[in-house]
Amino acid sequence: MKKFLLTASAATIALAGAVGAAAARDQIRVVGSSTVFPFTTAVAERFGQSGAFQTPVVESTGTGGGMKLFCAGVGESHPDFTNASRPIKDSELETCKANGVTPVEIKVGFDGIVLSNSKAAKQIDLTKEQIFAALAKNVEVDGKVVANPHTNWSDIDAGLPNTKIEVLGPPPTSGTRDAFVELVMEEACPEAIEAADGCTEIREDGAYVEAGENDNLIVQKLEANPDAFGIFGFSFLDQNADKLQGSTIGGVAPTFDAIADGEYGVSRSLFVYAKKEHVGAIPGMAEFIKEYTSDTAWGPEGYLADKGLIPLPDDARAKQAEDAQALKGMGS
Repeated sequence: MKKFLLTASAATIALAGAVGAAAARDQIRVVGSSTVFPFTTAVAERFGQSGAFQTPVVESTGTGGGMKLFCAGVGESHPDFTNASRPIKDSELETCKANGVTPVEIKVGFDGIVLSNSKAAKQIDLTKEQIFAALAKNVEVDGKVVANPHTNWSDIDAGLPNTKIEVLGPPPTSGTRDAFVELVMEEACPEAIEAADGCTEIREDGAYVEAGENDNLIVQKLEANPDAFGIFGFSFLDQNADKLQGSTIGGVAPTFDAIADGEYGVSRSLFVYAKKEHVGAIPGMAEFIKEYTSDTAWGPEGYLADKGLIPLPDDARAKQAEDAQALKGMGS
């Protein structure tokens, strides 16, 4: 085993000393978003197959959980990368800085958030306002803010199915949930609810079921219950297209092309953050970044596109690769 030696700065070395001279590791560790997990896992497997370094360990902890682990400090007990399905929050960046961590932000591509159900049921078209009416904790009825009274989808609109509202979705630690709230709930929030500061509140009466960070488990539950819907990233829908279908939002289906050109209105960027202080200390970090930002991986014909990642435009991809490989840290 190799000693964990840091070379970045005196402050960094001091932090490394603070975590002690315990046994070092020579295998990259990645935590974070369940949505980004399959993409980073694919890169890790390719990286390991090269034979130059061990295959990185990738864990699905959710974006919020990953950020907490990533920003906690420098040293071999802390992860080297974290996946994120939303940008790092100001509060998380402050925590990173306070603990001597300099994140290197890499925007790796786009993803769409889908509301999906079993192919055994009818595909439906929804507006963001109808989704808000189904999932918000409080809604506006006759000018008054009341606890959400909608039990069935048809309570919202007679044209929707007369079936119980049951949506399996990510927990509060998930970046997918953060993005869903921002892109759907906040955009469709009525003025009265906004005035009551309730746009981000999801109902807790059983209509919305927190389903953890295991998207595969949601897929299984949707197959078992054709009346239920699930919220997750486009890549999971793409990988389970034989079983599931995405609801259209405002008449637009969640497809690779519709997300890439911005026509599908519930899409977001995906990120990986590298810990600058660990480069040169944990073997293979610079090479892992180079693999992730290669056209072979994230390009339009790359192996990540086959897994559902929507590539960035060519010029944006080139800039991201240049900054990442130069270890351009946030705030540096």
